[in-house]
Amino acid sequence: MAIFRGDGGAGDANTDVTINSVTEKANEASTSASEAASSATSASTSASNASTSETNASNSATAAASSASGASTSASNASTSASTASTQATNASNSATAAASSATAAATSETNAETAETNAETAETNAASSASTATTKASEASTSATNAATSATTATTKASEASTSATNAATSASTASTQATNASNSASAASTSETNAATSATNAANSATAAAAELSTAALKANNLSDLANASTARDNLGLTIGTDVQGYSSVLANTTASFLTADESKLDGIEASADVTDTTNVTSAGALMDSEVTNLAQVKAFDTTDYATAAQGTKADDASPLATTVTKTSSTGAGLLPSGTTAQRDGSPAAGYIRFNSTTGSFEGYDGSAWGAIGGGGGASAGGAIYENSNEITADYTLTTDTNGMSVSPMTIASGVTVTVPSGQRWVVL
Repeated sequence: MAIFRGDGGAGDANTDVTINSVTEKANEASTSASEAASSATSASTSASNASTSETNASNSATAAASSASGASTSASNASTSASTASTQATNASNSATAAASSATAAATSETNAETAETNAETAETNAASSASTATTKASEASTSATNAATSATTATTKASEASTSATNAATSASTASTQATNASNSASAASTSETNAATSATNAANSATAAAAELSTAALKANNLSDLANASTARDNLGLTIGTDVQGYSSVLANTTASFLTADESKLDGIEASADVTDTTNVTSAGALMDSEVTNLAQVKAFDTTDYATAAQGTKADDASPLATTVTKTSSTGAGLLPSGTTAQRDGSPAAGYIRFNSTTGSFEGYDGSAWGAIGGGGGASAGGAIYENSNEITADYTLTTDTNGMSVSPMTIASGVTVTVPSGQRWVVL
């Protein structure tokens, strides 16, 4: 009777061990096949990397060929490209080596799979299929390795071409340098020729100057200037005797910017000899006064414009309008006009003795040095002496005068912050 033994399948007690062994070999074959597939994938990736490296090497070679047209700068770029291509060739070679290693591993896996297939061919058909698949993947990995090796060879060839391009660029740079040297030599030769031409021009100018000097000397001799050793004799020969025919040099006249006219001479002739502009006759003639003629000389010299009336106030001091800060009178027998204003219009910094009419309280007030207070004419008796009036508000600090008493009729308001001081021994009565 068949007995179920797990993944190994059915069997009897005599064949159970054999069946289990076959199953294990089949599993090993499957595992080996999977590893072979992974190795093949790695080989494919390596081959792809080798192809990319080949492309990069080709691009580097193209850049090196283009750079060759740029002389010294191109040579540097070509050298850099060659170095890059060499590095890429090394990378491709490494990739090929890795691919070869993968192929070896795949071949080993294939051998293991074949051995497993031989051991398990009776029990597991799928194991054989797996082994066949592993063989195919190993072949593909080998092909990838071959392609990677070919890419490495191509990269090496491109690197060699890049190196050749770099050599050509260096040759071009050397040729350009030689041409620059030749141009510099030509410029130097041109500069030398220019210097020689300038020297020739200078010599010609000197010769012309010498010839002009000789011509001038000949001309002077021809014009009766034969005695050139004596300037005075030469001037006399020409009729230019200084002091007789021409005026001698004068620094005063040289610095004079205006011409001296006959009218100017007439004015100077009209000035008396040893003239003194400060004598009485000349001062009077000019419409001025001598100090001796001024009886209040000190006052005149101490003249202050604030002591005199302005044009707006009148032409004479007697007619001047009163200043705004003075107390005037209506007449000699009339009344004085005191300042008048509200309590808020009092002086900000009063001094003792100030008096005014307070239009707020309707009374005269005076400042005693510490506070304002009512004075006769408004704060005293009225109605024929029958009624005494007082303000009903105190708006400023006040202290009763020494040795006096005070009284007020309420209601009475003391402003906020205001203090009324009553000295000891004195009284203030509010009715």
